[in-house]
Amino acid sequence: MAEPELVDHCVETTEHPPDHGGSAPHVAAAPVQGERRNSPVATRLLGQTLVERGAISSEDLAEALSRQKREEARLGDILLANGMVTSGAFHAALAERHRTVVADLGRDPPDVRLVDELGVEFCIRHGVLPWKRVGGAIVLICSRPDEFGGIAPRLPDHFGHLRLAVAPEADIQASLISLRHRDLARRAETRVDAGESCRTWQTRVAGRIGLSIVLALATLFAISPVWGFALLTAWAVLTLLINSTIKLVAAAMFIRRGRSPDGKRSYDAEPPAHILPTVSILVPLYKEREIAGRLVKRLSVLDYPRALLDICLIVEEDDTLTQATLARSNLPPWMRQIIVPRGTVRTKPRAMNFALDFCRGSIIGIYDAEDAPDPDQIHRIVDRFHEAGPWVACLQGVLDFYNARTNWLSRCFTIEYATWFRIVLPGMERMGFAVPLGGTTVFFRRAALESLGGWDAHNVTEDADLGIRLARRGFRTELIGTVTKEEANCRWWPWVKQRSRWIKGYAMTYGVHMRSPWKLLEELGPWKFAGVQFLFLGTLSQFVLAPFLWSFWLVAFGLPHPLVAVMPGWMFIALGATFLASEVLTIATGILAVSGREHRFLRWWVPTMHLYFPLASVAAAKGLAEIVAKPFYWDKTQHGHADFIQDTLDAVTGPLKPADAAG
Repeated sequence: MAEPELVDHCVETTEHPPDHGGSAPHVAAAPVQGERRNSPVATRLLGQTLVERGAISSEDLAEALSRQKREEARLGDILLANGMVTSGAFHAALAERHRTVVADLGRDPPDVRLVDELGVEFCIRHGVLPWKRVGGAIVLICSRPDEFGGIAPRLPDHFGHLRLAVAPEADIQASLISLRHRDLARRAETRVDAGESCRTWQTRVAGRIGLSIVLALATLFAISPVWGFALLTAWAVLTLLINSTIKLVAAAMFIRRGRSPDGKRSYDAEPPAHILPTVSILVPLYKEREIAGRLVKRLSVLDYPRALLDICLIVEEDDTLTQATLARSNLPPWMRQIIVPRGTVRTKPRAMNFALDFCRGSIIGIYDAEDAPDPDQIHRIVDRFHEAGPWVACLQGVLDFYNARTNWLSRCFTIEYATWFRIVLPGMERMGFAVPLGGTTVFFRRAALESLGGWDAHNVTEDADLGIRLARRGFRTELIGTVTKEEANCRWWPWVKQRSRWIKGYAMTYGVHMRSPWKLLEELGPWKFAGVQFLFLGTLSQFVLAPFLWSFWLVAFGLPHPLVAVMPGWMFIALGATFLASEVLTIATGILAVSGREHRFLRWWVPTMHLYFPLASVAAAKGLAEIVAKPFYWDKTQHGHADFIQDTLDAVTGPLKPADAAG
């Protein structure tokens, strides 16, 4: 079979974007390096070529060029994302413009030796693929041939003479994954420095430390039960006082600031003054039968320009269930599936690390499978990053729930999250502490995220860990008032499994960062260092030692308690006052957190949180045991239960009307 006609590469002096409606780009005449030749091949504008081929209309071209003036997007991205042209027609026109061919990588795969010489990371980042040698030249496939002028000087000298072909970036990426999936999987697992990663976690050492603590406490209790109870109760009370103080200060700040306006505006009627960047959203999915179709609908409400929205649905290689579900979902052009090859661990952070290299955006965000974000959320994130300085590397949104009315557990879960995301977490930020991130509705400057090595693939609370690593590098995290609604865990055993994973991750995160306490103190400073102790050690202590505080209920029922006989009366009264004040503060803060119109009905349920928190101690026992038994095990939370309930109700009563949904 005859070789396809391929042209020598050209170097254009135009900057991004490639087609701006002006004159044709100038073609450099001088060779770039060695004996490489340059031919003036791109003599017509891409839009002109598409119109002449009948691939798009003149009206669509005019609309796309108008959008390009205010969007950091290529013409092709705008046309494809808005359904103005098919991928086949677009790349055929792109090949005609550059007098070359569209490479068929499925039929004619690339030479893996050339890929290794250039480097798979380089190929992914620049959207190129060395295809094969033809007549003494190397054929280089480019997804963005107009950017070749900046890429050519960075190619190895021994590549010599080059010829150009084009292919969709998705085909290039799929080919690279197929050729080097093991290397890419290994990179996803080891991006974070070993000294800051859980992958060097020594299970036997952790087991010995845990066993030593248990034996020491058992010995103390055997010698003197009173002293054992006194020691652990004192520590529990101390951490309770610290956590309560933080909560009180945060609540005071919340009241003092008042309710800030939501800041919403019409971005269609009032376009932003700055050029909008591309935003990539990572959505990890695993064994999602019910949620995938709804996810497409929920993310479709985002009003950000489609050409600048890069939704990456991340699916494990062996998860054929989710892959089949997505195949039936008719994904729009601005959503794509990234399949993660098998590795030594299967965790959410590993999957996100793998997908990070394939993102197009300069801002990286995360959503969970069941998320329903505010329509203007991406606009607000982009605006804040534009206004803030470069050291604001992360923005954390507010998490809320759309199934708060399902049962008592979902109501308590909603109250807990409202308190955390609307009062405590913003208060910690304003107090100057390092902010532990949530696992969703969190956005990063890509450059800052990559400088940290992304996420720790072996940490089951990668979000909290990343918040501390950002602070250690001097970056700032801000809370922003945009809301994402998701599904509250409304079944007790899945709740315990999810919470046990969080507690296990908190313990491992604390252990990793406290490997070198003096280094942590030096990088964070005394105040943030103290905040890490309050947050991680204090929270873990409360979960584990809560039963010692609950034991004082024995006195209320007239039953004996080991400490009552040895405690002076004033101390017992002070302890009771501390417990009472803590409960009052918890109730008051909870009521304050749900005092908005949407959640006002939850105020009557806040006092029942006293019965909700003991579940966390059950989860703590499970999580701490897993630190020794299976530290990297990701206990999957199954989503879609609330959707199943709603589908059942709709089948019986008809779809819920908006007025009814508002409650």
